[in-house]
Parts: sequence; structure tokens; C-alpha cells
Amino acid sequence: MSENLPAALHWRTLLITAVLGLTIYILRGGNGSKNAQGRARQAGLVKYFLPKDIYFHLSARVDIWLWIVERCLRPFWFVGLLVSVGPWVEKGLIAALTVGFGATPELSPNYGWMLLYSLLVLLFYDFFFYAIHYCMHKVPAFWAVHKVHHSAEVLTPLTRTREHFIAGPVWAAGAALGYAIPGAIFAYLFNAALNQATLFGVGVFAFVFGLTGNFRHYHIALHYPRWLCFWVQSPAMHHTHHSYLTKHWDTNLGAVTSIFDRVVGTLYIPEKDEYTPWGLGPESQAEYRTFAQNTLGPFKDWYAMWVRKRSPLLVPNETENDEFRRA
Repeated sequence: MSENLPAALHWRTLLITAVLGLTIYILRGGNGSKNAQGRARQAGLVKYFLPKDIYFHLSARVDIWLWIVERCLRPFWFVGLLVSVGPWVEKGLIAALTVGFGATPELSPNYGWMLLYSLLVLLFYDFFFYAIHYCMHKVPAFWAVHKVHHSAEVLTPLTRTREHFIAGPVWAAGAALGYAIPGAIFAYLFNAALNQATLFGVGVFAFVFGLTGNFRHYHIALHYPRWLCFWVQSPAMHHTHHSYLTKHWDTNLGAVTSIFDRVVGTLYIPEKDEYTPWGLGPESQAEYRTFAQNTLGPFKDWYAMWVRKRSPLLVPNETENDEFRRA
């Protein structure tokens, strides 16, 4: 059964989340969690970890149904992408390197090379994640699909997998490229596949940075020191990414690092306990509240784009609350 659970709900991940969450609770004296409106509040231990206004919210139930649909459809596209896109790109790149630079130098592997390989896999993955994520926010047809993820009005660990089933193959293709390109480079250099440096069977850098992954979609805000946020995405930075305030739009698009956000200019480092109301905003949230609305939403938006020439992208609404309206 465990292999069918999302990674966010595996017992090891939940244990790490609980330990880190308890540490924040103790160090901050019960502060650091947010309510369903995205406002920081002080709470007792049970409410701090399992607030009713979060986990009994309609949005949290929609998370579950969207994950079930995605999980049922995954075998039809995920395996196909992994066994086709990744190997095809890897073989093609090895052939191109051989033509351009000659025969493999057949370097001798050591742990230093394995560490470098692990780091490059992470950086390539992050680059393709950023590129796809940027397009998801800036290209109207893509935003119509990604909007389902941003329609989450509360954040739970399962919100991590809250995607329209159309989005799954896109993210999987990006991940396949992220793994295939460094894999091809190192296969060429060593004339064989090189193993990553791992911890508990996971790439060492992916493991270290993934320890706090659940907090990206969690009502407890985990901040990093400001200097570190210029290099690594803190979970609290993803809270602002999900906010519907205009100052938070299209920010913090990276998965792990802040490098590409800095280069492109989409980096936003929030203040401690900054207000981050989640979802699409009061003027359009009602269109993306139920499971059926989220499933049919992208098709309705595409129809509106094609027939009514109406873009689903965000349009500023100059109000005191800094909210937005839909075009």
C-alpha cells in the first residue's frame, strides 16, 4: 500500500515533518502556523498541527480527489515518458558528444565525481522545473491548467500533488529531461552510467533539500535565514507563491534553488509571518472550488480563449486589499 501513497504521506516524510514542526512550535512558543485565511496565529499543540479549518476545508477534500484521478491515469503516461523521452534524449546527447568531442575519455569514477553528478542532476531538474513553471504562469493556455494547483485555498501536504491530470505528463517530461541530460554527460565521460552519491537511496543533495519539502504545502511556515534564501527556496517562500496578493504573483518559481528566480527576477523573500491568502482570490475562487469545477476548468478556459478571446491570466485590481480579478 505504501508505494501507492504520495511521497508527502510516507511515514518517514511525516515523521520528519512532525519533528521539524514540533521544533518550530517549541522555539516560537506556539507561533508560526497559519489559519485558512493565510494569517499567522498562535495555537495549542493539536490545533497547531491539525487545525480543523485547514483539514476539513473543501479545498483539502478536493486535493484528495484530484490525487486519486491523477494516480489512476499515471500508468498510462508516466511509464511511457520515462521509458521513451529520457532514454531517447540520453542516447541522442551521448551520440552528439561523441561526434563533437570524439571517443569517451573513460574517466575513473570516485566519490567526488558522484557528488558532482548528484549536484548537476538537482540543478538540471530545477532548471526544467523553473522553465515549465514559468510558462505555466505566463502562457495563458498553460495557466488554465496550472490554475487548478493554485485554486487550493488551504495548504496541506497533499496539495503538493494537486494538479489537473493534463499537467502530469508535462511535469514528468521536464523531470525526464532533468535526469537524462546530466546522465548522458556523465555516461559519455565515464563510458558507463555513473551512480549518484546517495543517502538512503536518494541523491545526497535531493535528500538534504527534500527534508523540508512537505512544508512547501503546509500551514506551518518554515523560514530560512535571509542570506540562504538567495540560494535555496525556503518553504515559506512557496507560501507567498500560492498567495493571491499581486505583490506575490509569479514569484518563487523554483523547486529547490533560488538561482533561476534571481536570474529572471522572480525572487521574493517574505517577512516572518507575512500574510499570504491562498487561492485564486475572492472574485474568481468560486469558479474553481469543487472537484468538478477544477476538472472541467481548463477546458472552459480554453473555450473562452478560443471563442470569446478572453485570457485566463491575472489582471490587477487596484484595491486596498491588493487582490485581483479575472479577465
